[in-house]
Parts: sequence; structure tokens; C-alpha cells
Amino acid sequence: MLTSILTLIVDAIAGILGGVFLLRFWMQVVRVRPPNTLGQFIFQLTDWFVRPMRRVLPGVGGYDWASLIGAILVIVLAVAIDLAIVSRFAVEFLVVLSLMRFFEWIFYGFMGLLIIEAVFSWVNPHAPLAPFIRALNDPLLRPLRRVVPLIGNVDLSPLVALILLRIALMLVTTLITSLA
Repeated sequence: MLTSILTLIVDAIAGILGGVFLLRFWMQVVRVRPPNTLGQFIFQLTDWFVRPMRRVLPGVGGYDWASLIGAILVIVLAVAIDLAIVSRFAVEFLVVLSLMRFFEWIFYGFMGLLIIEAVFSWVNPHAPLAPFIRALNDPLLRPLRRVVPLIGNVDLSPLVALILLRIALMLVTTLITSLA
């Protein structure tokens, strides 16, 4: 029971911190600025790592590699702590589980953003965060909107994107576990 509680705490802290690192990376990829309060939260939570890391690893190709490296390090550290808690630490497990968790966080992050956009579109499409979330989802949904037509003025592309992301996650997880 104690191991489950410790694992839960480590995973919750790592999930929040790693998710914010990934969000910071994705915001720069799509070139969107967050609203002030959310931006302050994101930058204050990650600047301790990103700013010094940028001196070593500057943004190449317009990407914030320091944020991505931060997310990867959080994942590896969390998986290492989880394995140490359950007394099964091995480098092979560390690499495989870290790789799986990295892709899970990416796919589940995109799924979460799509669900948030859907809720905004139903409840309050003019909410202050709605344009920000829409801009984060646009690279995923734009190609699908060209293929999936509106049906009765209802955009089904987020649903198609959710299904495709889930399929992609299943394929990546199967591929990683087969390599181990």
C-alpha cells in the first residue's frame, strides 16, 4: 500500500511538471502565446531548468529543445524512482518504460487538448482560453478538417483525431514492447 501511495505521488508530480514542459515545447512549435496567467504559471514552473539549459542547448530549427529535454529528464527520473520504489530497477526497464511513458504523455496530452476544445465549443466558445486551445489543436485538426466534412454544422474532426491518436498510441506501445 505504501509503495502505491509513493508511486502515485511521484507520478502526479512528474505528470504535472513533465506535462508543462511538453506544453511549453508545443507552444513554441505552433508559435502561440498563452494568456498571461497561464503563461506565468508555465514559465515560472519551468524556467529554473529551461533558461540554464538554453545556454547549453539553444533552440535549433525554431524548437525549444530545452523544454523537450526537461520533459524527458522528468520522465526518466520518475520511472527510475518508480522502479526503485518497487525494487525492480534495471536499465532495460528504465529505457523501455521511459520511452512508453514519453509517448503516452504526448498522445494523452493531445487527447486532453482535444477534449478541452470540444468542451469549450459546447459550453463557452468565447472563453479566454478557447483561442489558445484552438491554436494548439490546429496542427492536428487542420488536415482532418480537409477530409472530414461538417455534418449538420457539427465538426467531427476532433472525434476522428481522438480515435487516430488512440490507435497511434496502441501501435507505438506495441512496437516498444516488442523491441524489449
